[in-house]
Amino acid sequence: MDVQGRDSLSLPEQKAAHLGRLLKEYGRVAVAFSGGVDSSLLLHVALEELGAGNVLVLHGRSILQKKSDRERAGSWLARHGIPAGVEQAWLDIEPLSWKEFVANPEERCYLCKLRLYRLFREQAEARGFYCLVDGTNADDLKDRRPGLRAIHELGVRTPLVEAGLAKEEIRQLSRVRGLDTADQPSSSCLATRIPHGTRITPERLRRIEEWERGLEDMGLAGCRVKMSAVSPVQVKVELQAVDLERIFKPSFRLAVLRFFQKNNVEKVFVDLEGRKK
Repeated sequence: MDVQGRDSLSLPEQKAAHLGRLLKEYGRVAVAFSGGVDSSLLLHVALEELGAGNVLVLHGRSILQKKSDRERAGSWLARHGIPAGVEQAWLDIEPLSWKEFVANPEERCYLCKLRLYRLFREQAEARGFYCLVDGTNADDLKDRRPGLRAIHELGVRTPLVEAGLAKEEIRQLSRVRGLDTADQPSSSCLATRIPHGTRITPERLRRIEEWERGLEDMGLAGCRVKMSAVSPVQVKVELQAVDLERIFKPSFRLAVLRFFQKNNVEKVFVDLEGRKK
């Protein structure tokens, strides 16, 4: 593209063009795909630029994900009309067999990402894909994310970061490309709702998923319910900022309280800051 052509593009589209050039330099890529906003755009651009035969989709399924998240990731290719020929590896992971992870230390995310991406790299290289890419975006670098350490140690490429793409730009580009993940709330594994030092168990993960599904059924999409380190009958609810006003309407607030009381939760705290989408 000539200079005049680049200047006519919006800044996000200029960054998207840079992303495309990076992917072409890689040649063939294995995409660590979660089904979320970031990895969806990355996969879509990789398929556009490289073609189906040069892209491998890697996804790890486990008890750490909500059922709805697993289903959404599994149907992504079909929903977006991706033609046959894309090589895929959908791997069943058992993180509760990892003793160091179950103990839930502060470096939990590092330990998990290290194991998962080692497995991804093995699977990719066995299929002839030697460049593993991840959907980390530029905004992620502003937060404390232990998992990034594992990404760097394993030599995983982060092309969204290299292209300078931030979250809102990724959403904007996803809308332009017709991706139904464009306005999808950010997600993370269920273990992030359990305070460090509290063991990660199937029962705790199940309860968290049920709590969040119940709130989502009440219209609180993208909510998170975090267990308390102080008491097993206390939780902290994080809502999207747009839902904070709703939670303080008396009738709705009482409905939320009754829901938790029926699920053996006595105290519910609400984070007044609100989650970003």
